[in-house]
Amino acid sequence: MSFIKKFIEQETINRRDFIMRSAVFGAGAAATTVAPTLANAADAPTLAWGYRTPDNPYWNAIVSGGQAMADSVSLPLTHLINGGSNEKAVSDSKALAAKTKGNCAIAIDPNDSPNCRAVVEGILANNGYVGTLWNKTDDLHPWDFGDNYVAHITWSDFKPSQKTAQILMDAIGGKGKIVGVGGMASNVPAIERKNGLLEVLKKYPNVELLDYQAADWSTAKAADLMSTYLTRFGDDITGIFSANDSMTLGILEALRAEGLDGQIPIVSYDGTPDVVKLVMDGTVECTVSTNPYWGGGILLSLAYYARIGKFKPSDAPKEHREFYGPAILITKKDAAEWKKNNIDKIPAYDWTKFWALSNGGIEYK
Repeated sequence: MSFIKKFIEQETINRRDFIMRSAVFGAGAAATTVAPTLANAADAPTLAWGYRTPDNPYWNAIVSGGQAMADSVSLPLTHLINGGSNEKAVSDSKALAAKTKGNCAIAIDPNDSPNCRAVVEGILANNGYVGTLWNKTDDLHPWDFGDNYVAHITWSDFKPSQKTAQILMDAIGGKGKIVGVGGMASNVPAIERKNGLLEVLKKYPNVELLDYQAADWSTAKAADLMSTYLTRFGDDITGIFSANDSMTLGILEALRAEGLDGQIPIVSYDGTPDVVKLVMDGTVECTVSTNPYWGGGILLSLAYYARIGKFKPSDAPKEHREFYGPAILITKKDAAEWKKNNIDKIPAYDWTKFWALSNGGIEYK
């Protein structure tokens, strides 16, 4: 059974109880009552999630959360798959907003930060409602666009990635030579995760970073890059910093091809099921969960409730328009418990409690 199908089926079981509840939300602000809406009218908005690829456990979790939220209001979910293309992310979302004449609620990862403005402006030009995830430039803010640009969710990866880097330093005894495999160079999480590693390395003069290159969050590209590292550096490599779990799987493929699996410490990020299992058996030192399932559902929920007039974004404080999601370090000592509570069974979230797991408003340096 695919990861996304499992999420959808398990969340459907919880849906009946959720629909029966109403919710009071507004942590840190005036409480507002929102009743979950069974959208069965002919003019119900189109719900959509725009993302890179379905062939990735992380994005499966994101969109599974979106599907669960859509199920909670009895609406289908449209998938806008851009394949990593900035142009397609803009054109598809803009076309959907135009087709529906603005009667849509779109949650989307713009693919990279500079592309976010074009995505937002394309949707808003047709009076659609949008929430963005992960990637935007620091000068772009939802409150500058009224109510239609509802919210932006990201994760503060700088400090969590320092924790993973510290675990790597401990695993290699504070000395040796490491390599880094990063995400797309213009992506906020790729930048912050690399910077977290570099910050920790300042304290370790006996650890040399041999090279750090982008593999664009791709398993295949990470496998190729790791093979190149092994050819260039061979036995000099004593540790590996991976910026996400999908790339970690590619790194492991390259190591297995050389008979090196389990011999070089690796730290990772994202908390996907496959890598959590690898943390459990000691193949990977740690990973970090950003709870993508929750993020995928909450962002779509914000856009939906704004579109139907149950939530007015311009009345919300800025920390509820741009906010961090949760980041939880997973090591071998707690990986089994994490899997039991968050993978084997999926928490039943109330999608109208928008900021229940927020780590506060986004801070700009």
